[in-house]
Amino acid sequence: MDNYRLVVGIVFAVSLFLLYDAWIRDRAPVPNVAPQTQAPAAAPGPSTAVPAPIPSAVPKPAATPGSEQAAAPTMAPGHTISVKTDFLAAEIDTTGGQITRLELLQHQERADSSRPYVLFQKSPDHVYFSQSGLTGNNLPNHTTPFTAEKASYVLQQGEQNMVVTLRAQTDAAQVVKTYTFTRGSYVVDVSFTVTNRTQSAFEPYAYFQLVRDEKAPSESSKMVPTYSGVEVYTEANKLTKVGFTDISQGKATYPKSAKDGWIAIVQHYFLAAWLPPPGTQREFFMRPVGNNLVAAGVILPVGQIAAGAAATTSARLYAGPQEQDRLKVLAPGLELAVDYGWLRVLAVPLFWVLKQIHAWVGNWGVAIIVLTILIKAAFYPLSAASYRSMARMKVLAPKLQRLKERYGDDRQKMHQAMIELYKTEKINPLGGCLPIVVQIPVFIALYWVLLLSVELRQAPFFWWIKDLSAPDPLFILPVLMGATMFIQSWLNPTPPDPMQARLMKIMPIAFSVFFFFFPAGLVLYWLVNNVLSITQQWYITRGLERSKPAHGEA
Repeated sequence: MDNYRLVVGIVFAVSLFLLYDAWIRDRAPVPNVAPQTQAPAAAPGPSTAVPAPIPSAVPKPAATPGSEQAAAPTMAPGHTISVKTDFLAAEIDTTGGQITRLELLQHQERADSSRPYVLFQKSPDHVYFSQSGLTGNNLPNHTTPFTAEKASYVLQQGEQNMVVTLRAQTDAAQVVKTYTFTRGSYVVDVSFTVTNRTQSAFEPYAYFQLVRDEKAPSESSKMVPTYSGVEVYTEANKLTKVGFTDISQGKATYPKSAKDGWIAIVQHYFLAAWLPPPGTQREFFMRPVGNNLVAAGVILPVGQIAAGAAATTSARLYAGPQEQDRLKVLAPGLELAVDYGWLRVLAVPLFWVLKQIHAWVGNWGVAIIVLTILIKAAFYPLSAASYRSMARMKVLAPKLQRLKERYGDDRQKMHQAMIELYKTEKINPLGGCLPIVVQIPVFIALYWVLLLSVELRQAPFFWWIKDLSAPDPLFILPVLMGATMFIQSWLNPTPPDPMQARLMKIMPIAFSVFFFFFPAGLVLYWLVNNVLSITQQWYITRGLERSKPAHGEA
């Protein structure tokens, strides 16, 4: 067994797993959503972790505020408010004050680069939006009509913040819901100020939730699937991932209550997360809400409010790209949303090095090439040992062929003769495997770095490659990749088994087809790695063939 067959076997096994996973996803039922008639998601139900009871019934929609309301709004309920900053363009429905549409202005749609990427939307194809409200008897929730002062808000030059104020009033309370948008940020601060209009104290709770269908993002590759689902983080339990299917089937397992942490819905390259204030008691929840939708969010206490008094609670909503530098400063553990899995200890430093190289060369494709060269250089001693072992095996190939001709189908005698030959030549037939096995975790970690880094999304390389996160449109890189695999198979010793020999000839073609669907950045990495391996292997094999004295026949 040589390292080429080992690598081919590993890549083949991984590819089969990815294909199986894609097959399962492809046959999952597609949500049949009609958002125009969609009933709102239910407010959070009772909580055993929060001291005061939270009613399970959704409060009835409040009446339109009367003339005694403090401000005189000019925007009636049942309309949409448009909001625009340098990073975000949002639509807020005055029914419940929901964010029903959110565009990320610094990122573009892959299918049409002239349009900004849409994260939140309510359309026949995809449903994903944000809700928040209060629980308690006759308190405004996400079904309550709110009023606003304006129909449109635009962050002006020189302004750092922009505040959108919504108001609702019931017999129990007067509520001011405030959205604060900030220049250069994907974070939206959402707060509730509740004024008690009753004659006795009460203790309301606020909930902040995300509602989404179970569909994978449209640009997520079925050949290279990535995780879409809910994530919860607490200091005690660290990161917990819960798939949409587990939520729909009532099988979700996650920490319910904590004094820290966040909850998010994650998809390839992007996420939306509710970030409660540090040290505040919180309760996380997930539940199906009908029509193939799930809700995930957090409940926060507003505190006891005396008659005539007021209290405020708030949470931050991050809705944007999975940029690790931006995430790690927002909340502890939020950078873990970039899911490198069990190889994170290797992936994080590799991504850091990749960023430093990009800062120097200014091109992510060139940065991938330089990083691959550096990794190859770091593993040169191991690779050299492996290739020397393979070179010796190739020199030994004619003798192995003669043994095969001598013993024919007598496998036992053939095996014994091969062992004697290896002892005579002082060759370990497995000597080429261990160095490659040591390197595999590093290369797999780099694979996930290149697959998950939003920085590579729509990043150009050269000429025909305009997006390193998308497949090569002309298939030039996959074809070159297949050619390098043919060259590698030619440099390796021919397997004595005819079936293995035929398989080695077929594999380059098969993997070229697989790589047609892989992101160009990943194919570029494998191509450069193969070219370096071929160069190193040819140099070592050529040196050994020249220096090795001829031996008599076995």
